[in-house]
Amino acid sequence: MGTLILAVTTLFLYSLGTALQTLVFRGRIKPNPSLTSLIGALALVSHGALSWDIVAGHSALNMGFFPASLLISWFMVLLLLILNSRKPMQFLFLAIYPLAALTVVFVLAFHSPPHYVSQNNWGMLAHIALSVTAYSLFTLAAVQALLVHMQNRQLKRNYNSLLIRNLPPLQTMESLLFELLWAGVIVLTLAIVTGALFVNDLFAQDLAHKSLFSIVSWLVFSALLIGHYTQGWRGITASRWTLAGCVLLMLGYYGSKFVLELVFQRT
Repeated sequence: MGTLILAVTTLFLYSLGTALQTLVFRGRIKPNPSLTSLIGALALVSHGALSWDIVAGHSALNMGFFPASLLISWFMVLLLLILNSRKPMQFLFLAIYPLAALTVVFVLAFHSPPHYVSQNNWGMLAHIALSVTAYSLFTLAAVQALLVHMQNRQLKRNYNSLLIRNLPPLQTMESLLFELLWAGVIVLTLAIVTGALFVNDLFAQDLAHKSLFSIVSWLVFSALLIGHYTQGWRGITASRWTLAGCVLLMLGYYGSKFVLELVFQRT
């Protein structure tokens, strides 16, 4: 019963936050940073309590497909709230809140085989924490890249849409994108290193696809950052590289977990 109450509360707060940002985006009400932060903080607390209830056990963490997705979405909201307090990133709430709400619905509606990780294995926990943070950062980067792509196309066509009127200048949007990419690459690097150090047989059958896709996505992101600073890559080019890297990373994690846990029912 407690799980259901937490889930309903979380869904209500995310719906309220999405509705508020929609009204601001459409110009119906003026931005209210204090109210936005309050609703986000309350949703984060409720979401965190729900994640703890579902993911954390007495001696192990359940990192199955849907519980892990719930935890990653919590990290996304946490990072966005922190970043929004320093940068103009409130427009991302319109995508991240519904995505987080969707993970709540999925964890209630669908079952996946549990995948337990001992809470005493500090090396593995460090790898998981870094991986979850990296996935969260790159999901934010993917949404940011989509917005940069759309903004570029509409500016080239002189199309004065709601999107153009509400987003920060293109230069600011691109700067935010590369800040997210830099942070994501650093954390992903640490995740790969800790995986190599603490995960037994990183390229075993069940982990080979995840490891390979993670390394390839790291190469894509690194190539993009090098291209940006040496060749001036930006705009649509940067957006496409970002989305390609994010697709590879998510295929490696969600794709492998989906096949192994939901198709083959492996724990």
